[in-house]
Amino acid sequence: MNLLNYILSHPGEVLQLTGEHLYLVLVSTIVAAALGVPAGIFLTRRPKWSRWVLGAANVVQTIPSLALFGFLIPLPFFGGIGERTAIVALILYALLPIILNTHTGIVGVDPAIREAGRGMGMTDWQLLTQVELPLAMGVIMAGLRVATVISVGVATIAAAIGAGGLGTYIFRGVSMVDNQLILAGAIPAAILALLADFLLGLAERWLSPKGLRTR
Repeated sequence: MNLLNYILSHPGEVLQLTGEHLYLVLVSTIVAAALGVPAGIFLTRRPKWSRWVLGAANVVQTIPSLALFGFLIPLPFFGGIGERTAIVALILYALLPIILNTHTGIVGVDPAIREAGRGMGMTDWQLLTQVELPLAMGVIMAGLRVATVISVGVATIAAAIGAGGLGTYIFRGVSMVDNQLILAGAIPAAILALLADFLLGLAERWLSPKGLRTR
């Protein structure tokens, strides 16, 4: 009840920090998808590159978030204190599931379907856009779903470099040893993650081959 009273007594600040959090997540996820989906498609056409690209994305995932923020701060253009560095870090974290699922989804298309398309005289572009991507869309959306949930969680750490978001409450609560403040940041962040996972889960099922057949 104390937590609810705190949120109700500070609605402006809660909405502002939630908006900042959503901004970080949305921008980073959209940019990661714009980079990751084409990269995943490229790897299906250049299999020899997949080991190196996926390996590099895996390495980024092993770096603790605070350490990655620290590495990025001194860099020109991409670094500094604030939301720009946070967005770059979130993009790097989101790339692996998007690239991996795009690659896996397209590679997993039944070879017989692919050969049937070629037998009908489809070009590689037509095969990609009319056969492979529609059949792989459910798997690609699953990667986007994972990337978004990861971004919601990691974005709470972005407050440590002045990027705002709900992590502001968490760090403020830790410094003041105030559990109420910690929960004021942690609970809305968890709700955002669950809501994003639910909505993208619906989109994933809707865009899966089975969902496409039932429409």
